Amino acid sequence: MFDFLDRAKRFLWAFVELGFLTILSVILVYLILGSGSGVFVTSVAENVLTFANALSPQSLVGLAIVLGLLLLIAHKVK
Repeated sequence: MFDFLDRAKRFLWAFVELGFLTILSVILVYLILGSGSGVFVTSVAENVLTFANALSPQSLVGLAIVLGLLLLIAHKVK
């Protein structure tokens, strides 16, 4: 049972990494080609910018604190 959960966790994490790398690649294409990079690339870039603009500075600080705590805990566990 734990072996299945471990494999499922690794598969889901790989899926998340693939999605993140896809978004980063699309943003890179948008930065290189600009607004003439196509409808899909432009819409993804607009969605990312809309999401980034919607975050308040307090949310970013909170997210940074939580991320820092998670990294600290992960290094202490190893």
